[in-house]
Amino acid sequence: MLHELSGDILLSKAKAIVQGVAPNDDFHQGLALQLRERMPAMYKDFRHYCQTKHPKSGELWTWMSADGRFLVSLFTQDAAYAHGSKPGHATVSHVNHSLHALRNFALKEKVGSLALPRLACGVGGLDWNEIKPLIEKHLGDLNIPVYVYTNYQKGVKANEPTK
Repeated sequence: MLHELSGDILLSKAKAIVQGVAPNDDFHQGLALQLRERMPAMYKDFRHYCQTKHPKSGELWTWMSADGRFLVSLFTQDAAYAHGSKPGHATVSHVNHSLHALRNFALKEKVGSLALPRLACGVGGLDWNEIKPLIEKHLGDLNIPVYVYTNYQKGVKANEPTK
C-alpha cells in the first residue's frame, strides 16, 4: 500500500530507503548528499561499483547497512562519467525501468517496506504528476507499506502506518 507522507525520509523505519541518482554520481546534493555524509562506506562502495561495473540508467544498485536495512539507488538520471561532470538529466523512461527493477528486487528479497522520495522530481527536474503514476503502477500492489515522502521536513519523523 502506498502512503504519502511529510517528514524526514532518513528517520524512516522502512526496510529499504530508496533514492534516485545517476551512474557515477558524486552525491553532492539532495538526499544523496545526506546519505553520503551519514554513510561514507556506502558512498565508497557505490563509487567502486560504478567504476568497475559501469551501470546503465534505468538499473539499480543496493547496499545493506550494518543494521540490516537496504539502501537502494535507482539510476534515474543519465550517467556522469566525465571527471568532475554533473549528473545528466533524469527521464521518465529511466524512472520507469528503475522502478520495475525495484519491484523485482523487493519481491526477490522479500523486503518488508520501502521509503522513497518524489523520485527525480527535485534535482532530476521531472514532474511529480508524471512520476507518481509510475510508482503506483510498479509498487502499488506489493502488499507491503510503501512510504512516499512527498514533502521533506528535516528532522521530522513521519507517522508511518504499518499496513
